[in-house]
Amino acid sequence: MDLIFWRHAEAEDEADGQDDLQRALTKRGEKQAARVAKWLERQLPESTRILCSPALRCEQTVLPLGRKYKLQAELAPGEPAAKLLQAADWPRSRQPVLLVGHQPQLGEALARLLGFKQDNCPVRKGAVWWLRTRERDGQEQTVVVAVQSPDAV
Repeated sequence: MDLIFWRHAEAEDEADGQDDLQRALTKRGEKQAARVAKWLERQLPESTRILCSPALRCEQTVLPLGRKYKLQAELAPGEPAAKLLQAADWPRSRQPVLLVGHQPQLGEALARLLGFKQDNCPVRKGAVWWLRTRERDGQEQTVVVAVQSPDAV
């Protein structure tokens, strides 16, 4: 199974009294999202299921991809990484899954799947981490297929 993590691009700082879910992308964040979406469009299989946090900044990140996506409460800020992986149906899904979400959940899921000693992995704003599970010598393995930063595309 392919599981792709996409952290939302650069967003506005939270203003006093503002609902965190309503924070929008900055102009720089919009450019980051467009660059990464262009790269993803060339890479993603058509059958990819796309799940997105209900936060505005995540929706604005995925929109330039131009594909259908589903808002998923399990990807909202503050939700545990286990819920994120459950929503993706990891590792059983028969189709690739793209998750558009937040730190620290994405980093926690990455650290868990890759067997890191620490409980979190830094993920830059707008970056994509592409993982694949496979069986090798009778054991399930998770490997990194690609890591793409918005500054590198």
